[in-house]
Amino acid sequence: MVLRLVEAIDVYLAGTVMLIFGMGLYGLFISNVPPDERPKWMKISSLDELKTKVGHVIVMILLVKMFERSKMVAISTGMDLLSYSFCILLSSASLYILHHLHKGRIKKMLNL
Repeated sequence: MVLRLVEAIDVYLAGTVMLIFGMGLYGLFISNVPPDERPKWMKISSLDELKTKVGHVIVMILLVKMFERSKMVAISTGMDLLSYSFCILLSSASLYILHHLHKGRIKKMLNL
């Protein structure tokens, strides 16, 4: 049951990527509606913003896929458990860093 739920979330996220990408391209190149009058999730003013939003959803898809594959991981030693825990920590940290990079907090911290 849990595996089917994870698969459903994966399909939902893939659909979200396609929706964001399609509506973003439409808003950038076709629509005459100014960005201020669009819904909040569709306020994309440049191609870089569109790539950022699509990239966030792709990272989420990768995290869901990793969770889906976790059922098949055979943990027989302590080193296996440590490696798998480190993998989860790195993937979660990447999502956290992506979120804060988008807001500009880490750019200010790193003086980029």
